[in-house]
Amino acid sequence: FDCSNGMSALFLDKIFTSDNFNFINSKIDGSFPSHSPNPLDEMAREQLSSTVKKDSCDIGVIFDGDADRVAFVDENGQFIQPDYIIALIGEYYKQKGLSGTVICDIRTSKSTTDYLNSLGYDTQLWKVGHAFAKRKLREKDAIFGGELAGHYYFRDFFFCDSAILACLIVLNVVSDLKRKGKTISQHMNEIIKYFNSGEINFKCAKQDEAIAFMREKYAEKANVIYDFDGIRMEMKKWWFNIRKSNTEPLLRLILETEKKECFDKHLAILKEDISKFC
Repeated sequence: FDCSNGMSALFLDKIFTSDNFNFINSKIDGSFPSHSPNPLDEMAREQLSSTVKKDSCDIGVIFDGDADRVAFVDENGQFIQPDYIIALIGEYYKQKGLSGTVICDIRTSKSTTDYLNSLGYDTQLWKVGHAFAKRKLREKDAIFGGELAGHYYFRDFFFCDSAILACLIVLNVVSDLKRKGKTISQHMNEIIKYFNSGEINFKCAKQDEAIAFMREKYAEKANVIYDFDGIRMEMKKWWFNIRKSNTEPLLRLILETEKKECFDKHLAILKEDISKFC
């Protein structure tokens, strides 16, 4: 566990007391001397990744500064994109005999939603942000939900997010996999079917104009259009989402395709289109 010198250091060692658990950066320090408290920052995960590999761990867990978000690296130290973790949580609840609605944010990979649908869940996309997610979970009486940022929400936790509960569930799944002789990376390779860019950020002065341009350009090609948080346009074999950040003056893009060659082609075109407004 990497506590990131943040609030998780208050209680992690009281929850996870076995010798199987190791802790780094477990002294609370608001200056965050070890690394950025944002687990989505690649450099912030470097220490965790190297420690996981050095100590031959089954998985690495990293919390953000205020411990409401959590992210994971596999046994090879490779980052597991947080929206894929939603699929693992679905697997856990399926084993418990639960089914129903799962709320995912508009950026969520089809690898995740396809997997959840195969388990019998009804997946619904919604706006990015915990304020929106909590209301939607309650409205739909959803079992759980998740976001690319590393927030995970649970009906059994008052429809609110809990990084600790998400962590416990993922560790349960990893433990089951280990009993079957399978690693977390092997399992994720079975779930992930598409090529995904993750979020790409643009400092763009004309954000609304960029989004309007992309909508008009791809409207006739799209089979499905979601327009409640920027736009997500789904074509037959690929999709993209472009939206304004809720917290920073940035325009964010995600692209996902079925084939690598299509990924490279579409990413180059999308970047060129957006750059016209930056």
